[in-house]
Amino acid sequence: MLSFMTFFPLAGAAAVALLPRARETWARWLALAVSLVVLGCSLALFAAYDRDGAQFQFVDAHTWISSDVAPFTVRYLLGVDGLSLPLVLLTAFLTTVAVLISWNIELRPREYFAWLLVLETSLLGVFSSLDLVLFFLFFELELLPMYFLISIWGTGRRVYSAWKYVLFTFFGSAFMLVGILALGFAAGTFDMRELQTMGPLREAVLPAAVIFAFLMIAFGIKLPVVPLHTWLPDAHTDAPTAVSVILAGVLLKMGGYGILRLCFSILPEVARDAAVFLAAFAALSILYGALVTLMQQDLKRLIAYSSVSHMGYVLLGASALGSVGLTGAAMQMFTHGLVTGLLFVMVGLVYDRTHTRAIPELSGLAHRMPYVATVMVIAGLASLGLPSLAGFVSEVTVFLGTFPRHQFLTVLGVLGVLLAAGYILWMIQRVFWGEPSPRWQGIGDAAAWWERVPTLALVVVILLVGIYPAVVMDLFERGVLPIASRLG
Repeated sequence: MLSFMTFFPLAGAAAVALLPRARETWARWLALAVSLVVLGCSLALFAAYDRDGAQFQFVDAHTWISSDVAPFTVRYLLGVDGLSLPLVLLTAFLTTVAVLISWNIELRPREYFAWLLVLETSLLGVFSSLDLVLFFLFFELELLPMYFLISIWGTGRRVYSAWKYVLFTFFGSAFMLVGILALGFAAGTFDMRELQTMGPLREAVLPAAVIFAFLMIAFGIKLPVVPLHTWLPDAHTDAPTAVSVILAGVLLKMGGYGILRLCFSILPEVARDAAVFLAAFAALSILYGALVTLMQQDLKRLIAYSSVSHMGYVLLGASALGSVGLTGAAMQMFTHGLVTGLLFVMVGLVYDRTHTRAIPELSGLAHRMPYVATVMVIAGLASLGLPSLAGFVSEVTVFLGTFPRHQFLTVLGVLGVLLAAGYILWMIQRVFWGEPSPRWQGIGDAAAWWERVPTLALVVVILLVGIYPAVVMDLFERGVLPIASRLG
């Protein structure tokens, strides 16, 4: 089933792209059907995962590249554990949301929905690959659909932003490829399961610290970590709404997942030595991102810079090296995907009606858009960490895990929460309350089913995870325990 759900979107993309022009309006329905099938499969895997069984389950393994001369074998190897399975579910869920909120796309809909499904295949492949070479190929595959989705269906400087995203990611991927090859050649295998059980790396062509640094550059760009973050605000600002949802909700998680799966699992000795430096970069990202967010006058750029701050908690929790901090980091990836995805959906709904994202031009929208205002308040409160909403449990777990090891840097991280409350509440007050502007007298609220269904679904999941976090936290805890034992 894992292989089926990984490649089914790719087959769906081919079917969408081959629709005759007279039937191109079917593209959205076909894309929705494909995304719902994948979502159903991911829910089935989530329910069937044996929490007391083997670490990696639903494994699909086949020899892919082998030679009697070469000292290694590359395998087609898919499988999930407690760390990757919730991220697979998150990918399937947010892709369905992205298809729904793209319902009114009129420019080349066949190509648009086809690229969206190709992007889903690449993301599912990243989170389910257990071979380093296969992981790298899926990691690179997402560049192609992201470039076209931003450059064709984006706004503003869309081509510039698309190229900036590609160049930053490609730059990091060059370092990652060197690190992966050095690991594989030294260990004689690219199997992540075997690599995470080996001892210290001794016969590699590069020192273990250099390999770790190369991998961290690649994943630090994707996370992103300050100062490797500058591609993110441009990509978010100029991308279409659905692509911003996928970018913030899933693509950034590739960075955090790679740090935990590769850097910490395979090179634990270097991770222990680098922990304090990683915590310092995390604190810098949290505070810098929050302070810059306070100065933003564009709704999308505000949410984009807040992502820089919030993803810093992933690195902060990981730098604690213990099971509590690692669980918090994994939870932060999941909850941030839900909350920020909802924030970008609501910003898109505001932009569709007002055709502006400039905060000074928006005022009193709650009088015209009560539904949008209500959901935006829920998303904002979840983003600033209000108890009973999804953002709270992940941030508290990060702080509980990190404080015993990095007290001062954890306090700096807590300051980021205070700043988050400031920029979120200030943004909501300026946009939705205040004196209603006559300019927006004729705009309507979100009333279409394809607008309300995904937003209500996101709100329900945010409430569910906030009230009963064990629904995913138990899985994450099981997934990070082998990593914590390697780091201990």
